[in-house]
Amino acid sequence: MKLTQRIFLAYYVAKFKVIELISPAKAAKEAFKLFTTPYSSRKTYEVPEAFKDAEKRSFSFQHHQVHGFCWIPKIPNGHKVLICHGFDSLSYRFDRYISPLLHQGFEIYAFDAPGHGLSTGKTINAIVYKEMILGLIEQFGPFSGIMAHSFAGIAVTLAIEELRDNLPKRLILIAPATETTRSINDFCRHLKISPRIRREMEKLILQIGGQPPSWYSISRIIQSISTPTLWLHDKNDRITPFEDMKHLTDLNLPHVEFVITEGLGHSLYKDDTVANRIVGFLVTLKNNIY
Repeated sequence: MKLTQRIFLAYYVAKFKVIELISPAKAAKEAFKLFTTPYSSRKTYEVPEAFKDAEKRSFSFQHHQVHGFCWIPKIPNGHKVLICHGFDSLSYRFDRYISPLLHQGFEIYAFDAPGHGLSTGKTINAIVYKEMILGLIEQFGPFSGIMAHSFAGIAVTLAIEELRDNLPKRLILIAPATETTRSINDFCRHLKISPRIRREMEKLILQIGGQPPSWYSISRIIQSISTPTLWLHDKNDRITPFEDMKHLTDLNLPHVEFVITEGLGHSLYKDDTVANRIVGFLVTLKNNIY
């Protein structure tokens, strides 16, 4: 761990302990704020070549300005694809997918979530991200295919669970954050969050969304939706552990195809073989194979 990371960690450990003495509930609010705040403070980014030719898109969402990009193919195939990035990430990370998808005739959309990339805001949670995706579908959709990496996985599946119309025909989950309880457990362990603050955090999550943390589970959702899904996960993923989703591979879900890699880690979407597999899965849309 770097010195700056150790200082950061020690500061918040001490801060939460002090606030807890006054009010565990207040300490929980501060902890949840940190939990939902992207840790990168970077606001200037090198623009990938693929994004220099993109058309800019934006829309107002809640109190945010959400900014994104659109690419129109020369010969459209009639299908739109939405790319959704993970926590502390941004749309630029998926530049390798633009040219292959355009070549296949897909109209492509990618937006930075609140608190990320070019969009406004400082925090993000699964409910906010889900509502943003529903807004994108209403304003720019419907989308025949949706790609979601990491944290976007829970947001996208929550959105699909709510949809009655305009359902995607293809879903790609790339190293999705399968269990929210896992994320909270890791956060509390690293920050040495006390059981009292942890209980107050769970109360706060229940108050915000009307459901406990365990409800925000792709394991639950993937069994209740029927969208044909390509799920890619690496055995060595240290961010969204393979152990959280391993049991799903034994359920023989008819609508889910699992691709398990080893050695690619959490950013397996950067691998050429993985990228080709994802594009190939979307190309089946052109033949209307549902």
